[in-house]
Amino acid sequence: MPQSATIKSISRAFRVMKSMQGQGIEWGEGYRRAAGAALKDVLEGRMAAGIDGHLAAMAARDEADRRNGSYRRWLMTELGEIELAVPRTRRWSALEVVRAYARRAAHIDRMILACFVLGLSTRKVAIALVPILGRRISAGTVSQVAKRLDAAVAAFHRRPLKDIYPVLMLDGVVLARKTGAGAIRRPVLVALGLRADGRKEIIDYRLAVAESAAQWELFLTDLYRRGLEGARLEMICTDGGAGLLAALPMVYPGIPVQRCWAHKIRNVLDKVKKADHADVKAGLHDVMNAATVIKARAAARRFAERWCETDPKAVDCLRNDLDELLTCFQYKTHEKRKTVRTTNAIERRFREVRRRTRPMGVFQDRTSMDRILFAVFIHENSNQGVPTLFSLTQTFFDVTLGARRLDVERLRAPRLKNRKGSIAPGLILGWR
Repeated sequence: MPQSATIKSISRAFRVMKSMQGQGIEWGEGYRRAAGAALKDVLEGRMAAGIDGHLAAMAARDEADRRNGSYRRWLMTELGEIELAVPRTRRWSALEVVRAYARRAAHIDRMILACFVLGLSTRKVAIALVPILGRRISAGTVSQVAKRLDAAVAAFHRRPLKDIYPVLMLDGVVLARKTGAGAIRRPVLVALGLRADGRKEIIDYRLAVAESAAQWELFLTDLYRRGLEGARLEMICTDGGAGLLAALPMVYPGIPVQRCWAHKIRNVLDKVKKADHADVKAGLHDVMNAATVIKARAAARRFAERWCETDPKAVDCLRNDLDELLTCFQYKTHEKRKTVRTTNAIERRFREVRRRTRPMGVFQDRTSMDRILFAVFIHENSNQGVPTLFSLTQTFFDVTLGARRLDVERLRAPRLKNRKGSIAPGLILGWR
């Protein structure tokens, strides 16, 4: 015999919904309309009670107030838009019951923000959320929520910086984005700071037109003016690009440079036959992993003697930058040298960016690229225990980019799966 339950609170309504979804009960349009009507009754009942309580409190203080009709407001929920009749008095509105004139439930905002972080354009956000909300949301609503995320991104790029890093890692990573004339590839200039306690922090990034000296100088100068003056810098690890190496003395003169071993090994291997890759790589590892700088130079000499006749270009590629490749030997321990001798920490963070955007192939536009980079980098900083000032978006980043990661295709689907069964996408992002 079917059971019935009287729903008298919002929290109870959503507990029942989650229970039904966990049992595999489908939410068709009939259920959606009925549930929306029930939620409307609960909210309007709460507001009516709020008006009664307010008038009683005013009477107890012997203050004058009286009812003043009602007005209409729309609340966006995962059940669709609900039109509410909001009662008011001459001095107070019951809309405070639904969060001080909020027109959308907070979790809907988080879903809209998640769509942006997953790379959808403003137009496509409304389409992607139709299976969840039951109808399209307006372009104006989407744009207003987008401004919150874009404001956080802009604040990140303007925030004052602390001059606390003993090691600075700089790299340029190329990403593709769409334009009106087709896809183009543009570099992202990235600065990652290694803290004294070993934690890694993305300090900032810039979407550039090229990895030229001028572009790097603009980026580094901005970091310097915001507080990263390099007073505690012991070295700067770079990818070896000519533009960056030319710009460094202009902003951070006198700071020892460590050339990235990962980039150097790839460059050397490009100059030898594929059949020799294993032997050449082993020789380079002997240099890189030597116990002391003296033994490293001895290993480099053996490498040169072994390959100078058959592959002189590979030998020159190592020899020309050997001094800067061995800068890391100023640290005594192998573990410390291993941490600072490559820019792989930046590469790893871009692997997450590419994983996030794989369904799209390329970024929708420059703005979507900036949003996704910001979201991933803030999340990675949080994983390192580096505090962030951007609490506005942190909760939703943790959900969107955390253990239950969503991607664009799953967000578009009308249903998602977890280990316990079927759940609605909206419940992942809200209503705790």
